[in-house]
Amino acid sequence: MTMSMHPKKMAAKFMISASTIRNYEAKGLIPPAERSSNGYRVYTDQHAAYLSCIQAMAPAFGMEVTAEVLRCLHQDKPQEAMWIIREKEVALYEEKEKLEELIQDIRIYANENKSPYAEVSFTINEASELTQVPKSAIRYWEQAGYVTADRDPDNRYRRYNRTHLLKIRLIQVLQSSVYSEDTVNFKQSIAAAEHTDLLGVMHVAENVRTYLDKIIESQMCGISYLYQLIQFTKASIFDGARIIQPPPE
Repeated sequence: MTMSMHPKKMAAKFMISASTIRNYEAKGLIPPAERSSNGYRVYTDQHAAYLSCIQAMAPAFGMEVTAEVLRCLHQDKPQEAMWIIREKEVALYEEKEKLEELIQDIRIYANENKSPYAEVSFTINEASELTQVPKSAIRYWEQAGYVTADRDPDNRYRRYNRTHLLKIRLIQVLQSSVYSEDTVNFKQSIAAAEHTDLLGVMHVAENVRTYLDKIIESQMCGISYLYQLIQFTKASIFDGARIIQPPPE
């Protein structure tokens, strides 16, 4: 039997406001509502499937990517939607690889008193080349207070030591992550770590690793709901399987 709900009841089911559902509808994230004989909006199993998918995907992939994927489904382009998600999965894997390399470099220096870089300071050009981070990003992060470069006493040019470079690499790992309270807190922790506090940087890096482990699990949850939605949209008649809401964060 097909479910039929008015906006307030559907909103309560997903613990969101009715205006949020209307906003999703206006932006093309969910199909247009059906209308009752008196003209009121009516939402169905199809809308529940879309809302479940949004709530499962948004924490892992962000609302922008989630919206792009759902619009692809509306345009009957499920393969394109899946490739968008695969690109984000690959990006997460690459960030995890960068983080593991960074943690290894910190350990080399902390445990053996060896630096992954020479015992010298670096110009911003050299720092950019060594970290593969654009100079503009390094300057921006310095303005934001995440990294505070030393200054050459003779010419006042920026100078970066080994720990500066490690912090820059750690911030870079977070750049592709979905904006969240966690990522904000990580950047604040990086900013609070003194450029001489290698163990402090290591502690933040290990916390970021735990966070990425949570994100990949969240991505898998989102993908499972996306697959369920794709199968739903392929079917001309919903088979009656119950749409399970994603677990609360």
